[in-house]
Amino acid sequence: MPNPRRTVASKSNSAKKKVKGTLWLKVNSQKPEIEKIRIAANVIKNGGLVAFPTETVYGLGADALNPKAVAKIFAAKKRPPDNPIIVHIANKEDVYKLARMVPRGAEKLMAQFWPGPLTLVLKRSRLVPDITVVGLDTIAIRMPSNKVAQALIRESKTPIAAPSANLAGKPSPTEAQHVINDLAGRIDIVLDAGSTQIGVESTVIDMTTPKPLILRPGGTSYETLKSILGRVELHPLALASRRMRVVKARSPGMKHRHYAPNAEMVVVEGELPNITERIQQLAALYVNEGKKVGILATDETQSLYHADVVKSLGSRSDVAIIAKNLFRLLREFDREKVDIIIAEGIAPQGLGLAVLNRLRRAANFNLIKAS
Repeated sequence: MPNPRRTVASKSNSAKKKVKGTLWLKVNSQKPEIEKIRIAANVIKNGGLVAFPTETVYGLGADALNPKAVAKIFAAKKRPPDNPIIVHIANKEDVYKLARMVPRGAEKLMAQFWPGPLTLVLKRSRLVPDITVVGLDTIAIRMPSNKVAQALIRESKTPIAAPSANLAGKPSPTEAQHVINDLAGRIDIVLDAGSTQIGVESTVIDMTTPKPLILRPGGTSYETLKSILGRVELHPLALASRRMRVVKARSPGMKHRHYAPNAEMVVVEGELPNITERIQQLAALYVNEGKKVGILATDETQSLYHADVVKSLGSRSDVAIIAKNLFRLLREFDREKVDIIIAEGIAPQGLGLAVLNRLRRAANFNLIKAS
C-alpha cells in the first residue's frame, strides 16, 4: 500500500488526518488544491485506492487499466467478483479507446449529458482488463461532473474504475465520514469535498441492445433520456417489486443486494393516506414486540408518526432533496441502532424512480401494499 504521508504538503492539520492508516484529506470542492490532487493521483498511479466524491456518491477509485489495482477494489469492499465496476473518464475522447463501438445514440447522450450522472454500457475494447469488466464483453463508462473527480482523473492520466466507496451491500456513501466508517484501514486516501450533490448513483443505460435499455435508474431520468433518444426501455429490474434471478449483470445494482442498512427494513407503498395509516399500525405492532422502531417519513407526514426514531427525507414536492438525503438517513438509523425501519414509498416518476428502486432493494423487496 502506498504511503501518502510522505508527500502531504498541507499547512493545516485540520485539513488532513489519519484514521487506521487511511489518509483523510479535505479538498476544496470548487477549486481543488492541485497539490492534494497530486497526492491522490500518485496513489492511483502506484496501484493504490482513493475514495473521491462525484456528483452522485463517493467512489472508490483505482487505475482501470491495472488489473492488480482493480483487484484491490474488490478486496477492500468485499465486493462479489461478478459485480461490474463503472469506469470514470475526464475526456470524452477516452470512450473511443475503452470501447470498440460507440453508436450514434451514445454520442448524442454524451453530447447532452456528459459530464453528469449517466453511465453508458458499450462493447469493450482490448485495452480493458477482464477484471475491470468482470469478464463481460461490455464496459460501463461515465464522465462525472464533480470538479474533484475530474481533477483526480486528469492528474492520474488514466481512466479510473470506481464503484461506490462502501462495504458491499451497505448504503452508498454521500459524505467522507461514511467512507471512513466502512473502509478506514482498507484504502489509502479519502478526498473529502463535503456532501455529494445528487445522493443516488448514476443512471446506467445499455447502448448495445436493439433498443437502449436502462439497467439501473439514477441521476438522469428515464423521461429525459426518452426525450433525447425517442425510444428507451426499462429493464424489469428497474421497477422490480420482488427478487429476480440475474445470471450476468451488465451493471452494478442488478444482481446482488445493495444499499441495505443493518436493521430489517420494510417499504409501504400506495396512496399516501393509506401509507401513513398502515405505517402507524406496523409501528405499534413492532413496539409491542419490544423492537426499537425507526420510521423514514417525509415532511408532509413526519408529525403523524409515533416511534423511537422518526426522520424525514424531505418534502414530497422536492424529490431531489429526498434522493440527496436517502443514504445518509439509512446510515443514521444504523447509528441509532433501530431494529426495524419502516419507510414510505415514493412515486416512480423522474428521480423518484431511482429513489423507489433504492428503497426496494435496501429492504430486500420486503414490501407492503397499503390499500
